Parts: sequence; C-alpha cells; structure tokens
Amino acid sequence: MTTINLFEDAAGDDASRVLPASPRTVEETGLDFLFLTELLCKIMFLRGRISLADISNHVKLPVSVLESVLDFMRAEHLCELASRGDNSASTFFQLSDTGRLRAGDYMRRCQYAGPAPVSLDAYSAQVQRQSIRNVRYTREIMAAGFDGFIIRSTVLDQLGAAMNSGRAMIIYGQPGTGKTFIAENLTRLMHDFVAIPYAITVDNEVIQMYDPHVHELMPHKAAAANLGRKHLVDARWLACKRPIAISGGELTLDTLDLDFDDGTRFYQAPPHVKANNGLFVIDDLGRQLVSPQDLMNRWIVPLDRRRDYLTLHTGYKFQIPFDVIVVFSSNIDPSELADEAFLRRLGYKIHIGALSEDQYRQVFRQVCDQFDIPFIEDALQHLLHEYHYKQGRPLLACYPRDLLGQVRDLALYESRPPALSAQMLDWAWNNYFTTNRQLAIKPSPQAGAGVAGV
Repeated sequence: MTTINLFEDAAGDDASRVLPASPRTVEETGLDFLFLTELLCKIMFLRGRISLADISNHVKLPVSVLESVLDFMRAEHLCELASRGDNSASTFFQLSDTGRLRAGDYMRRCQYAGPAPVSLDAYSAQVQRQSIRNVRYTREIMAAGFDGFIIRSTVLDQLGAAMNSGRAMIIYGQPGTGKTFIAENLTRLMHDFVAIPYAITVDNEVIQMYDPHVHELMPHKAAAANLGRKHLVDARWLACKRPIAISGGELTLDTLDLDFDDGTRFYQAPPHVKANNGLFVIDDLGRQLVSPQDLMNRWIVPLDRRRDYLTLHTGYKFQIPFDVIVVFSSNIDPSELADEAFLRRLGYKIHIGALSEDQYRQVFRQVCDQFDIPFIEDALQHLLHEYHYKQGRPLLACYPRDLLGQVRDLALYESRPPALSAQMLDWAWNNYFTTNRQLAIKPSPQAGAGVAGV
C-alpha cells in the first residue's frame, strides 16, 4: 500500500502525477466503438460544422483516437468532410442527412453529449490507487487543520485516529457543541489531489460524476504548468482536491441511488459516490426524512466491504467502490440510533461535550475580536455566574457567537460601536432564551432614542 504524505503532495501534486495516461487507441479508452460513434454523432448534431480539433477538445480524447471513429462514420455515410485544412486537426466535419437522422435517434435514447466517459473498470482501479485509506494524518496535520479552533486535545486525537482508520465515525453531543463545524472542518485536512472523471459508463449507460459543488479543481497555476504536457494525461479526468459531500435533513434512501433523468436519459451519481476518495458528512442524523435505522441498514454492506451496489433503470445491477469516510453528526446518542450490528461498523464514536470555563473564555474572546467588541472580563464573569451557573446552562460553543451577535446587532441599530456590559448581556440572554423578563436598555449617548422595553 502506498502511503500519501499530505504535506509533500500539497506542494508537489500536478496533473501528470494525478491523472491517468492518455489513451492512444479506441481500445485503450475502455469504451465501445459504437458508443463513441453515437457520442460523436450527437456532438455534431448539436454543434453543426466542427473541426477535428474542437471535437477532440469537446470529447477530451486525442485526435489519433478519433480519426478511426471518424473514418468509420464517413464509410457508413454518417458524416462528411466539410473542408480540409493544412493538418488533420484543422479539418472540418459535418453530419450527412443520414447522420442527422441517426443522431436524432441517439438523442432520444440518451442526450448526453459531453466529454467521453471512462469505463467502470478504469474508475474502480483509479479509486483504488488513490484510496482515502492510503492517506496518513499526523498530530501536526490535525493541529494545523484545526488551528484557531478551541477543541479538547483528546477529541483531536480521536479525530486523527479516525481519519487514519478510513472507517465511518459518528460525532455526537447536545445541540450547540460545534459538531457540525468540527465535521465540516475536516475538509481543511484535504490537501492532496485525486483524479475525478467527468462521467463513467456502465452497460453503455452514462453516469455523470464530476460535480462542481463537490469537486474543487486543482488551482489554476498548478494546472497551467501542465498545459505543455497535456497530451500525456487523459483529459477525461480532472485533478481535484479530495472531495467532500454534505447532506442534511434532505437525505432520503432515494438520494443514495442513481438519479435517472427521464428527460436527458442519463444519470447523476449519488452523493456518496461523488465523495469517493474523500468525505461524506451526514449532518443532524436523526432529522432526515428517512429513519436512522433504515439509513444504517442501507449502509451495513458498503461500510463493511468497501463497495456498494447500484441499479440502472434497465434492472442491470453493478458494483462500485465505496472508498469514503462517512462522518455522521447527531444530537442523539449512538445507542439510540442503531443496533449493535451497525454500531460495530462505526469505527469511532466521538462525544463532543460542553467547554471548560477557560475554553469558553477563549471562544468568547475570539468572537469579540471577530465582531470588534472590546473584551471585558467582568462582563464575562457576570454571564457565567448570573446565567450559566445559576441556571445550570452548560458552556456550549455556540453561545458566545449567538449572544455577542445580538450585542453587535443592537449597536448597528443604534449607530454606535458595540460595547460589552452586564446590561447588554442581560438583554441578549433574554432574547436568546425567550424568558418572561422584560428588560429595558437605556438609550446610549450616541444613539438618539435607543431601545425601550424589549
């Protein structure tokens, strides 16, 4: 197994290292010859008269691969030479009358006319080569990824070990402890690049894989450095940061299956497949339209065997890699979410609790700095002793931002700089927890009438 060092790869990855080699023949594309014929017919149908260079750029295959397909299309009277240039790339083609009729049939069967897909075998092999299980996260990497975030060292150690395991984890605790932020912040650990195909083909059906909402392309400068070697890599693949997909309450069992569009007649991959070689975060587990038990049952096999099974609308069932770290975030104790059989497949169960007083002070000061509110220790002590301790409210990570946000909002309303005081925190607490107390804020000297009787 090849181990990936994140610090080295963050600086050294380029397209020639990440992407597969360019195919030199139709056979090396892994695609059926007639599939490519149909794809070129649809592209010409949509774009009309087009140069060989533009066809190559559109379909992401070398001219040397396309020439044999175009020769076949000309022999079958599907296309014809529109004009011949000084070289093959500047030669223009267009569909014949027969080709346009045939292309219409192809479009009714499937409207996909984008970059040529890669085969399922090629995709599976590439996912294996760049497996998330090959990445190693050290204490230094974890500390850098959570720099500026107040988190217990024991929790950070658990997260680091969980990431190295490549197994699913659940981050749980009461609302407001920062679970979602911790789960999403794991994306800052993703420094290296992986190859993502535009699409894959299964049984001559097209499944779109690349999603700009999930896949972040290699920075422009790094990609531009490889333009001179473009012919060395397979342009059907994109160099992207390790992906992360996030689903919340909208998640259903149908979401985890292929999404077939009856209009376009091709598929979108489900989110956990788009997240292969990366992270799939399921936020607020327990609030989905599907029950946690049904969701867990759906994933018992993928989590255990690292592969999933999907079904085309034709009934054809196939196996696909499940190389993804699933991160569940929930307000519910794991024992209430699933049975022991599933809980065994959750490698790590990480509890996020309330902060210590010192940690709470650090978060409070950070938020004061972000909101340009001068920190006053006496005001914080008032908040701690008059509200948190007297009312038994735990020191949750969400409170400083929520309470100080109200202090800032009132200052904006009164057209004055925000200031911290016991009185302002009384007012913010009353708003936040909807108590029955009616607090009046005296008008500030800078603010005209101010606020009376909130």
